[in-house]
Amino acid sequence: MRILSFNANGLRSAANKGFFDWFPTQDVDVMCVQETKAQEHQLRLPAFLPEGYTAFFRDATTKKGYSGVAIYSRREPDEVRTGLGRTDFDEEGRYIEARFGNLSVVSFYIPSGSSGEVRQAVKEDVMAWLRPILDEWLASGREYVLCGDWNIVRSRNDIRNWTGNQKNSGCLPHERAWMNAMIDDDCGDGLVQRANPGWRDSFRVVKPDAVEYSWWSQRGAARANNVGWRIDYQLVTPKLADRIRGATIFPEPRFSDHAPYLVDYDL
Repeated sequence: MRILSFNANGLRSAANKGFFDWFPTQDVDVMCVQETKAQEHQLRLPAFLPEGYTAFFRDATTKKGYSGVAIYSRREPDEVRTGLGRTDFDEEGRYIEARFGNLSVVSFYIPSGSSGEVRQAVKEDVMAWLRPILDEWLASGREYVLCGDWNIVRSRNDIRNWTGNQKNSGCLPHERAWMNAMIDDDCGDGLVQRANPGWRDSFRVVKPDAVEYSWWSQRGAARANNVGWRIDYQLVTPKLADRIRGATIFPEPRFSDHAPYLVDYDL
């Protein structure tokens, strides 16, 4: 089973850059998209619907053309969920879940706090609210793949400019502590103990020491100089970690300021 996570930063924009020409070549079973930046009626068109896939969308309802998530699947899910019960989070189009038997695949878009104190406060409030939900999922007996843009790095290996970003959203010590405290590996920043039991970072299951990035600022020559951040993840339940066979970030071709992230599971 191949699962792709991709922050499109506008799915129509990514399509214009050739994303839906590249996508069929990857033999993906499920794709989780973040930042569709469109309404469903604008995307339910042949140009955005590859043959053989069914698409499900959760648009932003409070601010059209903002945020938005989607799941594309070869197999028809048993159920699709689009709300977690928090109005502002749900209405910004930040969560969609497809259920296949005992497996849930989730497309998440965690808020960014980089625009200033107001949005950083929203981000941290969402983090506090989301933690018990994630703990409940982990303990539920279901298998989960949590795809998406989490807007947080975990350690020095996940960001080019570690020292210079310690006071910037996405690399703040308490943000890293929140994320690393949920994950069962030794690839965090050492500020908190590994979770036991905990989620597994699929990329670190395969590449514990690799330095690769999934997002680059559009300012200056960040991408050309590979001044990046790894903020796009597939977090998985422990049993699924044992079934990971490969994990690939695709910095090229460029469809967005984020790179698609593909994981192979033996399912």
